Amino acid sequence: MKAVLATPALIDTELPEPTPGRRDLLVRVEAVAINPVDAKVRASLCPGDPPRQLGWDAAGVVRAVGEQTKRFRPGDAVIFAGAIDRPGCHAEAVLVDERLVGHLPAGLSWAEAAAVPLTGLTAWEALFERLRLDPYGGDRGSRLLILGGGGGVGSMAIQLARRAGLTVIASASRPKSQGWVRELGADHVVDHLQPLAPQLAALGFGPVEAIANFSDTDAYWPVMAELIAPQGSIVAIVGNRTPLDLNLLKEKSVTFAWEFMFTRSRFQTADMGRQGEILDELARLLESGALRPTLRRTFTPINAANLEKAYAELASGRMVGKLALAGWG
Repeated sequence: MKAVLATPALIDTELPEPTPGRRDLLVRVEAVAINPVDAKVRASLCPGDPPRQLGWDAAGVVRAVGEQTKRFRPGDAVIFAGAIDRPGCHAEAVLVDERLVGHLPAGLSWAEAAAVPLTGLTAWEALFERLRLDPYGGDRGSRLLILGGGGGVGSMAIQLARRAGLTVIASASRPKSQGWVRELGADHVVDHLQPLAPQLAALGFGPVEAIANFSDTDAYWPVMAELIAPQGSIVAIVGNRTPLDLNLLKEKSVTFAWEFMFTRSRFQTADMGRQGEILDELARLLESGALRPTLRRTFTPINAANLEKAYAELASGRMVGKLALAGWG
């Protein structure tokens, strides 16, 4: 089968097709999407390290199943992000634990569907499991500040938060990204390159009940401590580069949580199957029109040259929404 390996240079190669374990699906990959985690894992490789098969966002068709699988059968169309400690989806066929897999949303292209899993799971877990907001309207009217609203995770989080009845204030710095977050339903837009407190005050807002930081944790740590309401909650997804002063949150009794989408698969948690359930819920929301796809650009086919172009787009810092690759040529 065709595959692309990081050495760290990207190379096209041929690999044997893997055999499913007891709870695995063997999936024929039709499209993949690109995320910062791909670039981070690639950047960690040194010349001489074993090659790494990257890619943790895919849509495809089940070709074979393990003996203990229950939810899928050959021929089913699926979406998944998979596990960071297993080979990624930059290959024609890949193994994934069925508990991490959801059904393909009807009406979406392969590329549109491949752009859903990692960002959809991260946004859902960040909002509804880490911040403990109610996805069904129980926190209606509460103010949520989303830092990094124009990126892949922010694009999903804005839609999920609006559907949950939250007042969404999304950050975006360029006219293109500001227009995008408004399209997705942000109630208000602020420029994260400018002081945030005066912008919130101009909108008539004081401290906010929740903050979801999908951008730079270090850069916004003091600002988040200033803007969060007493007994509020903050979630972040980007690891800190320097120590964070948790004392800044103490007097307000603020809850801080990390969101890492691969926690369940890495530690084989008892609720690992929850990710498959979330993906199926996202599929239903996409099929009903309650959510819209966040794909903005597609390269064809999936190969080392096009993946290199995709990584360059990602590194530019100017991506809006998601980028995917489709087909093997």
